[in-house]
Amino acid sequence: FAAQRHVLTYMEDAVSQLLENREDISQYGIARFFTEYFNSVRQGTHILFREFSFVQATPHNRASFLRTFWRCFRTVGKNGGKYSSICCYLLTAQEYHCLLQLLCPDFPMELTQKAARIVLMDDAMDCLMSFSDFLFAFQIQFYYSEFLESVAAIYQDLLAGKNPNTVIVPTSSSGQHRQRQPPNDCNPLEGVEASLFYQCLESLCDRSKYSCPPSALVKEMLSNAQRMTFCGFLVALAKDQGINRALGALPDKGDLFLDPAMDQELEKLVAQVSGLSMSGPASSSGDTANMPVRNSPRINSPWKPLHHRRKMDAESEGSNEETDSSEN
Repeated sequence: FAAQRHVLTYMEDAVSQLLENREDISQYGIARFFTEYFNSVRQGTHILFREFSFVQATPHNRASFLRTFWRCFRTVGKNGGKYSSICCYLLTAQEYHCLLQLLCPDFPMELTQKAARIVLMDDAMDCLMSFSDFLFAFQIQFYYSEFLESVAAIYQDLLAGKNPNTVIVPTSSSGQHRQRQPPNDCNPLEGVEASLFYQCLESLCDRSKYSCPPSALVKEMLSNAQRMTFCGFLVALAKDQGINRALGALPDKGDLFLDPAMDQELEKLVAQVSGLSMSGPASSSGDTANMPVRNSPRINSPWKPLHHRRKMDAESEGSNEETDSSEN
């Protein structure tokens, strides 16, 4: 169970965070730190602003990152659906990559480009994509990245008439992703025999140490075609709602822009900000205009993990010092 749930990975990270922030943690106790850390792991907020090597370290981390990306930026797609006739809120691969880097500063551009190619099926990286198209393509590319690397090698061997059983399954967990040259085979009249392709993929899923789509769903998907190209396989994976449900990170496409829990949180924050602005010095009354300005209380974001507070506090103290020196 511990290995399946990657408990050791989280224990090592928790201890590393504890040692890095031991001065601050000593003020409220180690027990509280571990409680908050593992609560953040359970809630999926532990991956925010972390390095890519940690974000992709476990299936739970990857699913949490996908869910967080969707919840943070779903309004991009929601507005895009409303105004898509005038091409508003459709973004390029580079722009989607900038959004990803807001959550993970060192997120590799290579993965973003691979996801974009599933949507665009060519190298026109400056073309616009809707949020939903990019999101489901990105989900497949990011969550099943090692699996897709092996699938690409199997496909190339089948095209060349070689024995695909000699393909080596990736075993590196360093976060380094190899360059995969996408086969130029998007012509539906080309490709490989779908039944043979599935046999190779079934064998791959049986021996792979990494996450793979359910073989039954892959079989059902390939059974509808006589031949399959690599591009077509990627597109079919991205569009298959059964695979999306099995992964469990994102809602169905029809519910992609619905998130009542997040909407309630946003409404609370908007109400708080509106209340603060209404109680500010901007008033038509002469008496209230002479009242001293009340400093607005700091609203802590519910997304910020415990282990980032030290950095934020240090920046705040530095800002106060600059203000004091300027007044003098």
